[in-house]
Amino acid sequence: MSVFAAAMEALFADPHLGRDVVYIADGSAPMLVRAILRRSDEVTGFGEARLWSETTRVDLRVAEVPAPRPGDRIEIDGEAFLIQGEPFRDRERLVWTVDLHSA
Repeated sequence: MSVFAAAMEALFADPHLGRDVVYIADGSAPMLVRAILRRSDEVTGFGEARLWSETTRVDLRVAEVPAPRPGDRIEIDGEAFLIQGEPFRDRERLVWTVDLHSA
């Protein structure tokens, strides 16, 4: 295991950062996976206007979720979300970042 992979494992295992969520791929059985939840605000420029919006993103380990797709479902503390847009992986190809919207 590389140093980066070991660091990611430690981050996802940390009870202050990582949490258990339910991942449901379209047409598949639910599975419990670890995720790091990020609910940051995002400011987007549009001409001279600046638009503020809340975002919900999660990081998922590629080892647990090899191919997340738009429309797949993630349940966080009983709240359902759908993956929107194309997920993207980090430079080391260990972690997916997915954007979510309420289901």
